[in-house]
Amino acid sequence: MITVLMLITAAGTLGWGFYRARPHGKLGLLAWLQSVVLMLPWLAFFGLLGLGIYLNAVSVLFLLLASIVLYIALGRQLRSAAPESAASESAAPESIAPESAASKDGELSSSAAQAPQSSQPSPTEPTVASKLRATRPSTRPASPSLPPMDAADLLSVKEIFGIDSFFATETVPYQNGAIFKGNLRGDPEASHKALSAALQQRLGERYRLFLVEGVEEKPVVVVLPSSNDPQPTTAAQKILALILALATLATCLEVGGLMLGFDFFSAPERYAEVLPIAGGILAVLLLHELGHRLLARRYQVRLSPPFFLPALQIGSFGSLMRFESLLPNRTALFDIAAAGPVAGGLLALGMLMMGLLLSHSGSLFQVPVEFLRSSILVGTLARLFLGSTVQAEIVDVHPLVVVGWLGLVITAINLMPAGQLDGGRIVQAIYGRRTAGRTTIITLILLGLAALINPLSLYWAIIILFLQRDLERPALNELLEPDDRRAAIGLLLLFIMAAILLPLTPSLAGRLGIGLGG
Repeated sequence: MITVLMLITAAGTLGWGFYRARPHGKLGLLAWLQSVVLMLPWLAFFGLLGLGIYLNAVSVLFLLLASIVLYIALGRQLRSAAPESAASESAAPESIAPESAASKDGELSSSAAQAPQSSQPSPTEPTVASKLRATRPSTRPASPSLPPMDAADLLSVKEIFGIDSFFATETVPYQNGAIFKGNLRGDPEASHKALSAALQQRLGERYRLFLVEGVEEKPVVVVLPSSNDPQPTTAAQKILALILALATLATCLEVGGLMLGFDFFSAPERYAEVLPIAGGILAVLLLHELGHRLLARRYQVRLSPPFFLPALQIGSFGSLMRFESLLPNRTALFDIAAAGPVAGGLLALGMLMMGLLLSHSGSLFQVPVEFLRSSILVGTLARLFLGSTVQAEIVDVHPLVVVGWLGLVITAINLMPAGQLDGGRIVQAIYGRRTAGRTTIITLILLGLAALINPLSLYWAIIILFLQRDLERPALNELLEPDDRRAAIGLLLLFIMAAILLPLTPSLAGRLGIGLGG
């Protein structure tokens, strides 16, 4: 059922994308074809899976490789066609029409929740400003408590524009700053660096310059005070992070005890028995966080302490963290978001495969065959490593198999394409805010349906809905997209997430020879 819904959603998304791409001519169609190419492995794998046809690892790798090659080829055509389109647009006179109040309110409402203590948007507030709604303090309409930009500062800002970077044609006051509409004359990265340097030379660190896509899908410049920068973690939040970390340690120890057949809280003196299992889960969590922080340090981005989410069922649902400084571009967002799942996921996958290699008749754990059927990835690997032994009703496995499986589940949960989860940030970095908003809604719907079978899905849906549903705040340069290699890595990560969380269908498990039906 879930597979069918995913296919219907994917087909609907592609159809809507084609409808939106047609007015943009060749550039729009090329960009749409890139999306199609990225989704083809998904559609082929899960479509055939729904029909009971299983593609082996070689076929899946071939599909991924073909998708990556086609994506890169289309990307080259897109980049070569972009200068021609830009030249034709710059030759035509530009007309700037004011947006309707209805369109403004609709755009602003999508991210209003990201601004604590924000009031209702003014009917005259520009739509493009909603892209900065996530900044703190809250980006409210101009009021007596939020005076407009100083006239002298506004004059200084206007002096940074020129025909070689960004030619401003209209200025719209916005809160303590302003929005500048016009024409982007140069490369987005070079233009942003030049404009930011000129702004800093004139006004120091008092303002931040954002280069984003406006409602007309044309670049605009937004200048806001640096007081809107993300705020550091408070002392109370640090205490909460410490409490959650201790609670997660306790739940990991309890999960270890339950796996060994006893309640750790009733027999804490047996801590030495549960340490290896709890330590494996904690190692995945800590390596996940280390991956985030190593890449954040590379981009000089500050992160909040991790807020671990304890769970008695699997030890932890991972952790939540927020950025305490502005991101330079969407490439930084992708790298920081993807580094955690890659680091923790590789460790978990390594433990799973090592455990399968060490498994033998008489191993410590005896798991029902339904355990192997609960994940396409785990079941396939188990069939590959354990052979005909997975046909039994009870399978003897090494403890590392269970620890690795738990680590993969934790990683996959955080890779869901929703809000400010790692997967949501990856989608936002590659495809932009609109697509990320849609995938968040789709993910919540699928989790709600999955909750009819597994209550854990409802628990995670509630966490996303109340804590992580908002998109990440815009980067300073929103126009600089991740390259094709990162897009391919993002596709692979999302594909692995689905392969971990989706169970084997009975017919597919029988074809693989997992369980008594094999």
